[in-house]
Amino acid sequence: MNTTMEDYCHKLVNKILFAASQEEVKRYIDTAMKSMVTHKVNGHIIARFADKALLHLKEFSPMDQDAQQWTNIKMAILLFNQLKRTLNSGAIPIS
Repeated sequence: MNTTMEDYCHKLVNKILFAASQEEVKRYIDTAMKSMVTHKVNGHIIARFADKALLHLKEFSPMDQDAQQWTNIKMAILLFNQLKRTLNSGAIPIS
């Protein structure tokens, strides 16, 4: 993954971590996916982006996060796994 996508992934994970609600987490992820589709990012790159985001999210420990942050992380993991299933089915990942 190129540096720009890596930076984008880190920024998204940081936004997810500090989101005020699960709805906000979903909105951040949906916005990121819509932006990639709008910019005609290849589906394989989007899948790699989702994989990288999942790796970053799974590095967090519940002992190091407050309850809202941990809830956000778990929600984001769920949403990225759903996104990967959608991509694997060949569908476009826009909600």
